[in-house]
Amino acid sequence: MLIHRSRSPRKGLLVASLLALVSLAVAASAQATTLPTLTLTLTSSTITVGGSPQSGAVNVITSGTGLKEASAILFQMKPGVTDAEVEAVLKNPVKDPNTTSKYGSIVFDVEVPAHGSYEAQTYLQPGQYFALEPGEKKGAKAFTFFTVTAAASPVALPTPEATVRSIDFAFRGPKVLHDGELVRFENEGFVVHMDFAFPVKSKKDAKQAEKDLIDGKEKAIEKLIVGEPVAFAGPLSHEAFQQETITAKPGWYVQVCFMETQDGRDHTLLGMERILRIVK
Repeated sequence: MLIHRSRSPRKGLLVASLLALVSLAVAASAQATTLPTLTLTLTSSTITVGGSPQSGAVNVITSGTGLKEASAILFQMKPGVTDAEVEAVLKNPVKDPNTTSKYGSIVFDVEVPAHGSYEAQTYLQPGQYFALEPGEKKGAKAFTFFTVTAAASPVALPTPEATVRSIDFAFRGPKVLHDGELVRFENEGFVVHMDFAFPVKSKKDAKQAEKDLIDGKEKAIEKLIVGEPVAFAGPLSHEAFQQETITAKPGWYVQVCFMETQDGRDHTLLGMERILRIVK
């Protein structure tokens, strides 16, 4: 069951190059010292959930060993969906992550750093979940079921300093983010969206990259990328969100969603690209 970013042969080179460059080996931010901690530990064949799986706000610390390109997903199962049903689906890749809505929701999705760890916050409802390390063509690399228990007094999330929203089909919210501020990234659309940004040299190059995305000129875009893309949030279901402290290098970026419609069009062709700036 592959419930991660959409990839097609048409845009394979660009997405592959972005993912190969994605750097989440930034220093883990001291953003949630008072929140309960949930840990996700990945290897090439296992994913382990630790810490405090309880309802309310949690700080999710994700780490990997011996991984180059990997991600970790938290999926909340609908009441009545059984582990056996999910296991049967997890054995096979899913082309369209929107089809997983019959089983539940993708509530959290981050890239896994090759070294060190990455922190982001979210809010978990009580219920049955599984943690997933997606595979590319052969279903899940690893998954594990766990229960989020109802906390007697759920902890509230810190109020973010900014909120960036994905809708069908655009981004909403500030176009300037500040290094060190806590930002929430949420999906208010009715289909699954992701939130990535790749750096370019200047505002002029950002405008050109935005135009190239709309025109589908992927080769031209690759020449404009000057550093490591940032994964603010992997594909998330409707109303899911996560928040994190901005640590990306200040500069000009182009914010994108590379998910696909049912007829195979990138969301970037429908308006999910815009110029973003990160400042000190």
